[in-house]
Amino acid sequence: MFKSQRWVMVVVAALLLGMLPAAAEAKARRTKANTPPAVVRDALFVGNNWDGTIDIVDPASMKRLKRLNAIPDIGQRMAEISADPVRLAFFIAIAQQVGEGHNQYVDDTFGAKDGRTVFVSRPSLADVVAIDVATGAIRWRRPVEGHRSDHMAISPDGTRLLVSASTARKVHVIDTATGRIITSFASGDTPHESNFSADGKTIYHASIGTVYTPTDEYALDASKGERVFEVIDAKTYEIRKRLDIGKILRTFGFPGMSSAVRPMAVAPDERYVYLQLSFLHGFVEFDLQRNRPLRIATLPMSAEAAGKRRDEYLLDSAHHGLAMNRAGTKLCVAGTVSDYAAIVDRKTFSYTIGSHGSKPYWATNSADAGSCIVSYSGDDRIARISYATGKETGSLPVGDHPQRVRVGVVRRDAVG
Repeated sequence: MFKSQRWVMVVVAALLLGMLPAAAEAKARRTKANTPPAVVRDALFVGNNWDGTIDIVDPASMKRLKRLNAIPDIGQRMAEISADPVRLAFFIAIAQQVGEGHNQYVDDTFGAKDGRTVFVSRPSLADVVAIDVATGAIRWRRPVEGHRSDHMAISPDGTRLLVSASTARKVHVIDTATGRIITSFASGDTPHESNFSADGKTIYHASIGTVYTPTDEYALDASKGERVFEVIDAKTYEIRKRLDIGKILRTFGFPGMSSAVRPMAVAPDERYVYLQLSFLHGFVEFDLQRNRPLRIATLPMSAEAAGKRRDEYLLDSAHHGLAMNRAGTKLCVAGTVSDYAAIVDRKTFSYTIGSHGSKPYWATNSADAGSCIVSYSGDDRIARISYATGKETGSLPVGDHPQRVRVGVVRRDAVG
């Protein structure tokens, strides 16, 4: 009996030894798939709208790590557009009505979780592409419905990309691995900004209407189309709330306000959201539980801005760029027509203006959320601003007309 047991033990040991190489191989595969932190580094992705490039920036040193060409296929795309009269008409209209006379080659950018890929919405080309950071090659391309792509959002797990299809009145949900459109959800006229909640279960979305028309006086506000703020289930894509913010503001004693929600910042508890509106020099504090505004922060106008007619505002934007620090105590505001960036105390709405530049057009948090990054699109630079002091602590020249700036990671071996 003892000998039989010993023989069984020998056989089991041999089997276990034979399994070791397979187990080691499986572990190696898992390690490779999960991408160890040492392989990636924090990065800023700066989309340069007019020259069609993406600057990848080290947020600590504010030095450029790499510049990518976001339109390596421009010859092929232009041949397709030129052969289609309708597409050509929209291509020209986008440049004249939205791009200030320039083609819009990069609107928004997000990096993949593994640091290998950057996703890019290209408005004038009406598509989204995934670009390999190391080689600059396009991994996949997905045309959107309609004739223009715009703002994006990426899910916390990096698997889904939201892309606003400006002329189709909808937002596409795209599989980041394949570029396949999983589904879409309805918006209003000119879908614009989207944000995922921190847990990835909720989407906050807004449409801005036809901001490129000259009918900017409030008496003609209805001509701007349907503008809605939506709260959406990120699993089923069911619209939980669909609010007309301008109408609600009027109901609660704030008349003459636009319904067009521009950038937004969602508080950590997700009960309160802070909304920039067309023509508003400041933002609205909105209670999502009671569906009502609480306060309006009014920020200063420059002398030049005070003298502007409403039709002279860039795409109806008084302010365009809003972020909130991780603690939920301060906001970073891009004062677009007044050429400044401000840090605002969330409790008191007191503010510090510590950074100036031409046409600030976006604000986002640094990786540690201790600073805010603002794009000065008129100066072709980005600036880093401290939430603690309200002062600018770094700056970098970038490409032509930087707009969206996003925080992510990039593989170290892809940027040299």
